[in-house]
Amino acid sequence: MSRDFDVAVIGAGVIGATMAALLGARRLVGPGRVALIADRLSMEPAASMDAAAAADWNLRVFALSRASQRLLRLCGTWQRLPQARSFPYERMCVWDASGAPTGAGSMTFDCAEIGEPNLGFIVEGRALTSSSLKSAGAAGAVLIEGSVQSLRVDDRQARIRLEDGRDFAAKLVIVADGIASKSRELLGIETAGHAYNQDALVAHVRTAQPHRSTAWQRFLPTGPLAFLPLPDGRCSIVWSIAREEARRLRSLDSGAFAAALETASDAALGGIELTTEVASFPLQLKVALDYVRTRAVLLGDAGHAVHPLAGQGLNLGLLDCASLAEALEPARGDAELLGEPRLLRRYERRRKSENLLAATALDALERLFSSSNPLIERLRAAGLGAVGRLPLLKRELALRALGLSGDVPAFLRSEDLASD
Repeated sequence: MSRDFDVAVIGAGVIGATMAALLGARRLVGPGRVALIADRLSMEPAASMDAAAAADWNLRVFALSRASQRLLRLCGTWQRLPQARSFPYERMCVWDASGAPTGAGSMTFDCAEIGEPNLGFIVEGRALTSSSLKSAGAAGAVLIEGSVQSLRVDDRQARIRLEDGRDFAAKLVIVADGIASKSRELLGIETAGHAYNQDALVAHVRTAQPHRSTAWQRFLPTGPLAFLPLPDGRCSIVWSIAREEARRLRSLDSGAFAAALETASDAALGGIELTTEVASFPLQLKVALDYVRTRAVLLGDAGHAVHPLAGQGLNLGLLDCASLAEALEPARGDAELLGEPRLLRRYERRRKSENLLAATALDALERLFSSSNPLIERLRAAGLGAVGRLPLLKRELALRALGLSGDVPAFLRSEDLASD
């Protein structure tokens, strides 16, 4: 079977589904002209979402910025997301292992200081994926289940062949199939980076003291530990730690794990009770050397994967979607222009520099805060305290984290524009 589309999006996670929905929301491509291709395995968590609506939060959660929220609202995804699967947080407290959550060596951001209702939302990943897929379908995208076997591009079109023999052609192929992207490899795009030899441990816990709608993060020599607030009073933890130690911690019973976690957090939220299993995923820095090939472009983790210490990975990918949509504006109504090199290079120049800056900064922070050198420890603590006493700098950092400052596509700069 062969079928032609204007655009084929490979990968139906949050980034791929959002891009498919955005092409329709911005009227760049008509209904039925976007193929959203996903392997069956990646579809299973989203497909089970409706049946799991009353179940506990999935262990994979995301911290969404204001710009990301606006983009998802524009796509219709935010409206489809169950209210019980998102939670607004109002403050963020960051402190060094040598300090305490308040006082020297700490820094607190508060939404009231910048005139915002919150600093963003903690969202369940499974619900977000399911809602994103529904938005893509509502925008007219054609969902195709299958694994990509080959991907060929030339000046006229991109041609995709699935492992079951089905064949598709498109004027533009958008690659959003994650950090281990097979499609990126098929396009011959090389990557650079390194493994952190760390795993991120994730679980949900109940703490003796309330989280107070605050995201808490302690920087330890072994890696950062974050507590993200959930709507039922619990916290979702993301604990980055050396792989061998991560394996040891996962082998502990729930009481011993909770005790180790309480020690690592310096009991900032009091006693801890583990309420779920503990899962883990490996951490690495990986950046694509190119974002563009003839009639092909990379989005999200397929182009850049960063350390999760600031929770910016998904937000960077969603800004990729917005920037690509803005770059493709001149192609509205003319499918042949969708693969125009000039438009794709414009996107690449914009996002490659921003993403590389973010990846480098996060990598530098991870190295800085993992050092146990006494001099560096004192400088870290002094630096956090100094930033905390500089309101203009603090405000700019908070606005950048919200996606309200810096290089943000015009249609995300205000609530009104985002809802056009």
